[in-house]
Amino acid sequence: MLPSQDSCEDQPAPGCQEPGCEYPLLPAGGDLVHRIHGLCFLEFWGWPLARQASCQCDQLLPRDSSAVEELQAGLAKPPRSEAASVSQRQETRGDRREVPSRKEGDSQGTRHKDMEPGLWSRANMLVRRVWTAVSKALFAEFLATGLYVFFGVGSVLHWPSALPSVLHIAITFNLATAMAVQVTWKTSGAHANPAVTLAFLIASHISLPRAMAYIAAQLAGATVGAALLYGVTPGDVRGTLGINVVQNSTSAGQAVAVELVLTLQLVLCVFASTDSRHTLGSPAAMIGTSVALGHLIGIYFTGCSMNPARSFGPAVIIGKFTVHWIFWVGPLTGAVLASLIYNFILFPDTKTLAQRLAILMGTTEVEKVAEVEPEKKDSQSSSGDMEVSV
Repeated sequence: MLPSQDSCEDQPAPGCQEPGCEYPLLPAGGDLVHRIHGLCFLEFWGWPLARQASCQCDQLLPRDSSAVEELQAGLAKPPRSEAASVSQRQETRGDRREVPSRKEGDSQGTRHKDMEPGLWSRANMLVRRVWTAVSKALFAEFLATGLYVFFGVGSVLHWPSALPSVLHIAITFNLATAMAVQVTWKTSGAHANPAVTLAFLIASHISLPRAMAYIAAQLAGATVGAALLYGVTPGDVRGTLGINVVQNSTSAGQAVAVELVLTLQLVLCVFASTDSRHTLGSPAAMIGTSVALGHLIGIYFTGCSMNPARSFGPAVIIGKFTVHWIFWVGPLTGAVLASLIYNFILFPDTKTLAQRLAILMGTTEVEKVAEVEPEKKDSQSSSGDMEVSV
């Protein structure tokens, strides 16, 4: 492993420091060679790219791309003979005498032209990688939410030959949730629920742009899933396509409170079953159980939403949005409360305000922050052990 620039005092040297050596340490193309603790480093885009075993004149860093790739792979070329080194130095000096010196502006212009294709290709590659990762995650959210709505809402339909029971609906939503989570949790986190996405945003687990894209994909998936269910269901069975409504004599305030509590327990279970500090297994079974628990109670009050996308899809297809706001206000409020309880009271993390803002704006990834936290804990524990031993 190469020492980082922060841990070493690297100072650019205009030439090799070996006595009697006149070989320059500035290869063509603008890449700098630094001396760090007596070793020669090739700096590429501000980071050491390759290291030589020693600062010998016959082991200077090569300039061709194949050699750089070889150094990246950790392979070192054998040192050349002294005679070859002397002849190369003589040829280099001869070339310097024959080639006229260029103006500083011309050399900088040439370097700029040489670097432009590399910069463009790297930017192009970065954009493609980001788009591939984001598009996979968005499709996963679209797919998970669509399947969840299709199977879950399908269990609510009133077939003349077999009317659905509360237990039947709860088990179906349980299995649909477990299936959707198991299929997509490693790709996108398997939110499949705008309330869960909002909770993860409050907890600084995802950025604001990603959260907005997730919610758009979830709503689109829920609409497509409801439309598919509507299309394959006979007309006399469709009814209202299982839209959420306030049942019996339940008031709007009571309905909001019920949805708040149901979503609160769901989001708490999602956090607990996906927290890498406590578990590494699949969260599908536990999240599915939480959804089933909510339906066993919530069906009698609101038909049990706990998921704004689940309510949104059928409402769009049927075109009925009566008291639809309840199934946004209740679940989203419960998700925010659950996120605050879990991440700031039960199991608080060590993210600083600057790190949370960086994650919110998408300027840094959660994985990078997560890698720093264990190092801080290890250093704190080692310092504590030292104090105890003293």
